Parts: sequence; structure tokens; C-alpha cells
Amino acid sequence: MLNIISAITQPPVPPNVTVDYLIVAGGGGGGSQVGAGGGAGGYRYFSAQTLNLNTNYTVTIGGGGAGGTTSGGNATSKGANGSNSSFDSNTSSGGGGGASYDNSYRDGINGGSGGGGSYSGSGAGTAGSGNAGSYSPVEGFAGGVVIPSVAGSAGGGGGSSAVGNNTSGGAGGAGGAGTANSISGSSVNYAGGGGGASQSGSAAAGGAGGGGSGGVGTTIASTAGTVNTGGGGGGNRDASGGVGSAGGSGIVILKYPNTFTISNPGGGLTLSTTTSGSNKITSVTAGTGNVSWA
Repeated sequence: MLNIISAITQPPVPPNVTVDYLIVAGGGGGGSQVGAGGGAGGYRYFSAQTLNLNTNYTVTIGGGGAGGTTSGGNATSKGANGSNSSFDSNTSSGGGGGASYDNSYRDGINGGSGGGGSYSGSGAGTAGSGNAGSYSPVEGFAGGVVIPSVAGSAGGGGGSSAVGNNTSGGAGGAGGAGTANSISGSSVNYAGGGGGASQSGSAAAGGAGGGGSGGVGTTIASTAGTVNTGGGGGGNRDASGGVGSAGGSGIVILKYPNTFTISNPGGGLTLSTTTSGSNKITSVTAGTGNVSWA
């Protein structure tokens, strides 16, 4: 009789839904005046996670960091870090800002992936480190550095699957490669690092995954990281007032069985849902708010 009573009074097991989700943070901004590439936003992927129905889960989408600035032909800031993205209790870190050409700003900033290093009158700066040791699998990698004998260029920002490239032969370092993921229904690269600037030569490419390209002299402008990829911004070379390019914003993508319906209680999120086979895929591209399944 005691066993029967105990079984009757046990609380019911809450119904649940199994969700795969991708969290990409905002990319770091590129540096100015021989600026380095910004680091990619942190990249984290979780599969087959059990979540409760009719329960609010908080989502935040990180914005890309602003590019470094100049004034009177001199650098006045590094690129800024991107902002974190998160889902529930899991967070991806914003990418590190790229360095600018000045003793005060020549070191890249740490982040999900690190910003690249630039040069100054007293030599080459260091690259920012990525959070390669913070999670398993890793969230991102370090930026590239300037080879001391190549003063007129800057390193590439780190990507989510590779370090940013060092300078080579006067060209800026290319951004580190991002990571391909098929959660959306097709393979898409996310979280590539931004390319570093150079005084002359060809533009340094951003890493696959939305990284912006680096600028060259006053003739080729740097480009921004692609929105909703977490790509780092490209570093700018123009010393006459140009600024580094911004990093790309992040994204959270949720995949779950199509028998469930998602909602955004209280609003605050920009999201869209598609169906692929037996699954629904919800992409959250901006804002902070809650999602819930029923």
C-alpha cells in the first residue's frame, strides 16, 4: 500500500522537446590606419538537447563591434569587441577587436576569436587570443600577427576553426576560417575572421563565414563582417580619416520536430521559422527575449 501511495503522489514528468541549436556571437570590428582584422564571434553548437514545453528560454543576439577610428591621420581606437549571443544558460563570446597602427592600440583584443595585431613606431603588436581552451569543442582561435620586417600591414582576425593569418610580403593577413553547419537545412559557414589591411598589394580576404576583407592604401576600402554570421570586420589602411569596418551580428538557430510550435512571449525578438522535412527551423536574428514551445 505504501508503494502504491508513493507512486500516486510522485509529480508528473514534464513534457519536453528535443532541440539542436547554434549560438554565434557578434564579430569584432577591424582596426584603423593599417588596421588588423576583427576576430569572429564565438561559435557553439549543441545537438539533441532536452527542453521543457511551456517554459520560457531566454535568447540574446549579439551585435557586431564597431571599427577602429582615426583623427588627423592618427589612430584613436582599436576595433571594438562584438557582443555575446546566448540561448538559455549557454553563451558564445563576442569576437575581439582588431588592432590599429599606434603604440597604444597595436595589440589585438581577446574574444570568442581574437583580433589581429598591427604595427607601430616601436614594432609589431600581439594578436588577441581566442577562447580555444574555454570550451570543448573550441569556441574560436587567436588572431594573426605582424611579421616585424613587414611594417605596412596587419594580421587577420581569428576564426572559429582556424587562427588568423600573419602578414606576408607586405599584404595583410587573411582572416581565419569559420565553421560550416547545416542546421538551417543547407551548409552555411559562420564565424570567419576579418582580413588585415596593407599599404599596397591585394586585399586580404576575410575568413569563410562572413569575415570582411582588409583595405589597401587609399584605393580599396575594407568591408564589414556579414550580418548574422558573426564574421569579423576588415581592417582599414586609409590614414586620412578612414575607420575600420564593423563586425557582423550574431545569430541563434533552433531545430526541433515539426509537431511543436514555437512562440516569443512578450516579444523582443526578430525570428522566422521554416519547415525542412520532419523538422522546423527557427532563426533568431536580432533582439533579446524569450522563446517557448508548445
